[in-house]
Amino acid sequence: MKLEILPVLGLGDITPGDDLAALIARAAPWLRDGDVLVVTSKIISKAEGRLVDVPVDGPERETAREEVLTAETARVVARRGPTRIVQTHHGFVMAAAGIDASNVDPSRLVLLPKDPDASARSLRAALRERHDVDVAVVVSDTMGRPWRNGLTDVALGAAGIGPIHDHRGETDPYGNELQLTQMAVVDELAGAGELVKGKCDQVPVAVVRGYLRTPGAADGPGAAALVRDAELDLFSLGTAEARAAGLRAAGTLTDDLPSAVPDGAAAGPVDRAAVDRAVAVVAGVVTPGTEFRVAAATAEITAIAGWPASAGTVVTCHLPGTPDGAALVRLGADLHRLRAALAAEGVASTLLVPPAPTGAGGHALLAL
Repeated sequence: MKLEILPVLGLGDITPGDDLAALIARAAPWLRDGDVLVVTSKIISKAEGRLVDVPVDGPERETAREEVLTAETARVVARRGPTRIVQTHHGFVMAAAGIDASNVDPSRLVLLPKDPDASARSLRAALRERHDVDVAVVVSDTMGRPWRNGLTDVALGAAGIGPIHDHRGETDPYGNELQLTQMAVVDELAGAGELVKGKCDQVPVAVVRGYLRTPGAADGPGAAALVRDAELDLFSLGTAEARAAGLRAAGTLTDDLPSAVPDGAAAGPVDRAAVDRAVAVVAGVVTPGTEFRVAAATAEITAIAGWPASAGTVVTCHLPGTPDGAALVRLGADLHRLRAALAAEGVASTLLVPPAPTGAGGHALLAL
């Protein structure tokens, strides 16, 4: 495979209502069927009128920008000082929702296209129907990446090309079957196009030639297929935000063990190592003398009123001596610490009132 990356020069400034297809066809009469057209999202936004008027400077500008950012944000992922990483309504996770103040009049901000895939499809159709050239279109923008410095261009929209090349099920030269490899080819093409576009050269369009022989007959699913569902995202929050969410969850713990198991079903085993880790985590901060003992639930224990049928493990919590009211409050706090540590290990617990203890001290039971 031989690839060429060609800049499209001479487009000039783009204004609302401009016919991008006509401008590109005029600037690049050398376009061929099968080329991949990589178009910076900013000129699509300008042509589509995705511009917001804001004050040129002063605190009013920052206030206006904050209002625009809030409107473009579906959820905040992370915030550090003035920097905000958010998920847009498209599903993209980007700094400042992709709002841009570069290469535009100082009195305006540029928003992302409303529907980048639809923009890619529209531009492709216009080039094919009015200018007789069948290309694939990738709408690109710049993003940062977790764990790596520097920015790169990625695809926000695509038409005429599959966004992912799925290698799963293929066999490598050593006979190994590929299990996970899915290449985001439209992101790779977006990054390739950036090599000849630059940020200050006013070259918002590039052509990658040689990757496709012919574009897809259909537009395809678009770059939306690259957006990972939050439920599948292992890093859907920043570190501080995830920690805060965990603390909030600890503050709202409920007795979340099921009260019964289906007839004939056995109680699921509790991971004893996970329980031991939770006990070890809180050992240094509980009230001196508080003891946690972990054991299999006995018939005597499981006979306690309210004991969940699915719980086969018990943690006995004991505070020796003759505790006063303050000591019992501390014992309750220690129990909550342990329950929060257990929840962090994925171990659910239910707090039960034990029968009257024999001997002095404060007592409580956790059913696991």
